[in-house]
Amino acid sequence: MLDKRNKIQNEEKAVLVGLVQKDQTDQQVQEYLEELAFLAETAGAVTIKRFTQKLSHPDSRTFIGKGKLEEIRQYIQDKDVRIIIFDDELSGAQINNIEKTLEVKTIDRSDLILDIFARRAKTAQAKAQVELAQYQYILPRLRGMWKHLERLGGGIGTRGPGETEIETDRRIVRDKISLLRKKLAEIDKQAFTQRKDRGEFIRVALVGYTNVGKSTLMNLLSKGMFLPRISFCHSRHNYKQSGL
Repeated sequence: MLDKRNKIQNEEKAVLVGLVQKDQTDQQVQEYLEELAFLAETAGAVTIKRFTQKLSHPDSRTFIGKGKLEEIRQYIQDKDVRIIIFDDELSGAQINNIEKTLEVKTIDRSDLILDIFARRAKTAQAKAQVELAQYQYILPRLRGMWKHLERLGGGIGTRGPGETEIETDRRIVRDKISLLRKKLAEIDKQAFTQRKDRGEFIRVALVGYTNVGKSTLMNLLSKGMFLPRISFCHSRHNYKQSGL
């Protein structure tokens, strides 16, 4: 299974970080952070502070400057912050370097969005799609982010001759990506077959508080049509869920 170290806990205190680069204004970055705060709230985190810094280009090691990083470090220690969220995409090395300095979980906007998708995925297809996206996000960041992956299966044959740890991790992720793609292809095939089987049927649903009027309306709508199965939905709960 994918390492869940980045999973956001409910009511987790968060700090947001945005970089004002040469082609941006302070107002634009504040708008981006406002949207990021909404995403963080959706994921269950509580934003208590936003930091911005003006730089012509991101620092290759820590994305932001050392002075700003130290300022953030002191703040999160005082406020018991558990997660820091960057508005821009971070490399694996940047995530690793930032976490070493701040000693808190560090994610970027893409990782946050994937976390939200993972929370809301309900069907097998949706869950597989999100997991595939997570592995695709992680693959280019492995060198900086992970020491190792859990050895799936373990034992003899899981490591090739002279294969380094990072190469093994990459191979495991690529294998998972391949398996998920095959799984999604199979789900799509099954869904196509089901849609094809239903193609000859007409499905109709009427929703209301009671059955009053619905039988008459259904009879009028189905006049001259063969509808072997008709079911009514007349609870307040179902009415609300329909959005009517």
